[in-house]
Amino acid sequence: MRLSMFIALVRPMGPVIVGISLGFTLSLLSVTWVDEPCDGGGGGGALGATEGMLMMAQAGNLKGARKPNSISTGTAEHGEDFEPRIVPYSKPAQRGPPKKVFRAKYASTELGIRERLFVAVMTSKNTLNTLAVAANRTLNHHLEGHLIFFTGTRNRKVPHGMFVVAHGDERPVLNMFQTVHYLLEHHVTEYDWFYLVQDDTYTQPDRLKMLVDHLSMGHQLYMGRPEEFIGVEAQGRYCHGQSGFLLSRALLLKLQPFLEQCRMDIVSIRPDEWLGRCIIDHAGISCVEEHEGLHYNYFEMEKNVDLNGEESLDFKNALSVHPVSSSEQMYHLHRYFTERELQKTYEEIKKLQAEIKNISHVAADGNRSSVWPIGIPPPFQPKSRFEVLRWDYFTEEQLFSCADDSPKCQLNGADREDVADVIQVAVAELNKKYSPVLQLSSPRLVNGYRRFDPTRGMEYTLDLQLQAMTESGHGQAIEHRVHLVRPLSQVEIIPMPYVTEATRVHVVLPLTSPNRPVALRFLDLCASNLFELGENTVLTFLFLYEPAEAQKVGTTDIFAEVKAKVAAVERRYPNVKIPWISVKTENPGFLRVLDIVSRKHPVDTLFLLATADTVLNSEFLNRCRMNAISGWQVFFPVHFQDFDPHVAFPDGPPRVAPDLVREAGHFDRYAFEEACFYNADYMAARTRMTADTQENEELLENLDVYDVFVQYSGLHVFRAVDPALRQAYRNWTCDPQLSEDMFHRCLQSIHEGIGSRSQLAMLMFEQEQGNST
Repeated sequence: MRLSMFIALVRPMGPVIVGISLGFTLSLLSVTWVDEPCDGGGGGGALGATEGMLMMAQAGNLKGARKPNSISTGTAEHGEDFEPRIVPYSKPAQRGPPKKVFRAKYASTELGIRERLFVAVMTSKNTLNTLAVAANRTLNHHLEGHLIFFTGTRNRKVPHGMFVVAHGDERPVLNMFQTVHYLLEHHVTEYDWFYLVQDDTYTQPDRLKMLVDHLSMGHQLYMGRPEEFIGVEAQGRYCHGQSGFLLSRALLLKLQPFLEQCRMDIVSIRPDEWLGRCIIDHAGISCVEEHEGLHYNYFEMEKNVDLNGEESLDFKNALSVHPVSSSEQMYHLHRYFTERELQKTYEEIKKLQAEIKNISHVAADGNRSSVWPIGIPPPFQPKSRFEVLRWDYFTEEQLFSCADDSPKCQLNGADREDVADVIQVAVAELNKKYSPVLQLSSPRLVNGYRRFDPTRGMEYTLDLQLQAMTESGHGQAIEHRVHLVRPLSQVEIIPMPYVTEATRVHVVLPLTSPNRPVALRFLDLCASNLFELGENTVLTFLFLYEPAEAQKVGTTDIFAEVKAKVAAVERRYPNVKIPWISVKTENPGFLRVLDIVSRKHPVDTLFLLATADTVLNSEFLNRCRMNAISGWQVFFPVHFQDFDPHVAFPDGPPRVAPDLVREAGHFDRYAFEEACFYNADYMAARTRMTADTQENEELLENLDVYDVFVQYSGLHVFRAVDPALRQAYRNWTCDPQLSEDMFHRCLQSIHEGIGSRSQLAMLMFEQEQGNST
């Protein structure tokens, strides 16, 4: 009984006791029982034991643990004491500036990505202005400018829009040598394939690009129309020059070291034969017509051939056609092949639409997954009522959604042409669908609706009244509703010149006597928003004196307070200089005054015209720098005009900084006082209007800066709202000496700046209620 209880108590402790015992045993086995001196200089028995142990470790490739009471000195085998080595301190060498890592300008350069195709056209002085121009017009826009013409003639006038390289030697072989040398020197690192052709050969660009896209860039390939060498025993064949031929980049690089040797050794009168012999001799590559199932199709055309009557399969599938005798024939060939390619594209689109329609039956949503038209992105789905796209109603004569918020306006210009084209297309599609059972004609638009969907394009819904005629001759007027979509085409990025935000802005503020109090606030805002932040700007005041005010400048200067404020700001900011120009004027026209300012500044000066109510800040100045482009574009921003606070907030004081909401104000599209432009552009526009000003001297008073740029500059006048440009409400009156148009715009700006229509209507309603009671 006691034994069983003892075993029950000891059994849980058994593993612990066994573990401790095993640990003590292993530790005793790893420690020697013989004491050895630390210096290792004991009797020979100890040394012998050590050597024996080392020999055993080397023989058995063992790594035993060092004895706890021994210290390895590394010199025990020589029986010498350890001698420490003194290492003197030396100051670490200072590292130079880190080496600047060169990064390529474009990612494609760093990754080794090259363009696919480059085309070189061989021309001459007799065909440079005829066949070469035709070849350029049929090829250049398809190749995105990767096209150069090579000729041996120098000092000839180059046709517009062509890049011509003149070698200075009319000999054909030397011209070919210089062309290949030019490609190796300038373009071999940028392109994978090079196509050489003569200017009397028509090349179908789409088929050429399709062929190149299916060829591997790493192959050494010489592809074209193979021809046998005449009178020369040579292995292989060369590519006939009139049919054009393809050279791979790898082949040109292999040929590069031997090109000069070919020029010296190979004698030939034909440039294509000379190049073929050079490639065969030094690269071992012969001309081929077919490679990996891809064929180089060509066609040799007879004289006076009828393109529409030519039924040859070789002609229909040709990549190149030669010889072309005239520019007109080149254009006819281009039209013929372009129409065939367009027809093929339409057929492929129909096949893809049919496939999408068949596959949609097995989709999860069934036919609902395929939208109309097939292949066009689905309509935009608004997430809230604020994103709902608006449909605009129109007829053949009028549009009921106008830019100036008028309820109705005439349908003119591009809008009228657009409506006429849509009706014509609708009738053509209906006749294609119902012919020959019905023939529809005499369309009349009953109702028209259109909207712009940013995901797919312009959508139309038309209610048409048509005259339907059956095969038996019976006619009847019917009405039919059709839906059409004008899809968005390929989006292109408009090339724009380079601009920077580091340009200095010259702010010009014209000031008259009624605006003196506002000018003081303008200076305070400039000091806090511009001068404190160190903005790269120069502020210039234009003090406009009337004749009576100019006579009293010596005694009572009406702008004395403003000038004193300018001096105070200059003392506060020593690096800021605010110049002013005093001008005596009797006419209200601003152009004469601006001419004076323009003559006092360099042509590359960026002007910003402002008013005393303008609130400038860094955000707007940067937008002015980016949107005003010398020789390209001028910028007229639309500022946000606050409403009269008594009208906008009749129940209480206005907020300190209300948001840009329709209850607080509006963007004043009748104000053209703020403008950003370069001095050179203004001077060029003023030069163009010199003849008109000589005939009509009042023109300078009737036009403002905006009218000058629109009518005489030829630049892009950019007009856009700017949320960073804001003006507080101020009760002011228009100058009665302004021209009729400018005075009308001024009145419109004042009237619309009082309040919104709903606010004014509510104010009138409350006044009528007050009068009735």
